[in-house]
Amino acid sequence: MIVLLNKPYGVLCQFRDEQGRPTLADHVRIPDVYAAGRLDRDSEGLLLLTDDGALAHRITDPAHKWTKTYWVQVEGLPDPAQLDALRHGVPLNDGLTRPAAVSLLDGEPPALWPRDPPIRQRAAIPTCWLSLSIREGRNRQVRRMTAAVGLPTLRLIRACIGPYALDGLAVGQHRIVDAR
Repeated sequence: MIVLLNKPYGVLCQFRDEQGRPTLADHVRIPDVYAAGRLDRDSEGLLLLTDDGALAHRITDPAHKWTKTYWVQVEGLPDPAQLDALRHGVPLNDGLTRPAAVSLLDGEPPALWPRDPPIRQRAAIPTCWLSLSIREGRNRQVRRMTAAVGLPTLRLIRACIGPYALDGLAVGQHRIVDAR
């Protein structure tokens, strides 16, 4: 079984927290499933959960090359050199990233929901949205990649993992799909 969850901002990718912060248990009440991968607390969007350990490994292991696509709101307007750097791999403190597929979105992503709390707005600094796809998953990788090229991430939403997509799934809601 695979459960698709549109993880809200501020939710931890675990089922318990001793500090009382929001967790997956606040949104998914299906026994014996666990997250196949993670999204940090400040990120939103698609999270896959499963009860199948072998499937979870296939989803998360970079050797299986499941593409993860993100909608990234960045501070500033990217120039061609910044987009090319993302496309060719960005040097980070833990090594060079694999090349990413990146494109500038025309406006906001489709069916975008409001974030609570909203991102900071600075009148003198424009923002834009990128679609960025990677085949690896280092800690906070997309945020570190955009920062490394001079485009700090303001909002990060995972839209797709392999063949699975948000497809109109409301924030905080989940859907069960057939793993085959």
